Amino acid sequence: MKKIFKIATLAVMASGIVYAGGDLVKEGAKIFKTKKIGNCIACHAANGVKLDGPGSLGPKLQGLSAWPEKALYDKVYNPYTTNPISAMPAFGKNGVLDDHQIKAVVAFLKTIK
Repeated sequence: MKKIFKIATLAVMASGIVYAGGDLVKEGAKIFKTKKIGNCIACHAANGVKLDGPGSLGPKLQGLSAWPEKALYDKVYNPYTTNPISAMPAFGKNGVLDDHQIKAVVAFLKTIK
């Protein structure tokens, strides 16, 4: 049993995102919802939050728990690499969010089923 736990711990650490008791997820949720930080909620509905008006500009986020973490990170860092006409800002490339903040957002996005 200890060997399985060690292997699982190493796999999580190797992914680059360490879930410290949900703290990273909470931080990501705050960034997602806070106007002066990430403000993702301005364009995206997520986790059952239905939005009308400005919050419906981007697609409703669903099924992100199945996405690879690197794909989510890359999408937040610079969405233009996969969609050159995206309306989403390049949060990492433009320096809006740093590496840690993007990892926190990804931790939150991974909770979206």
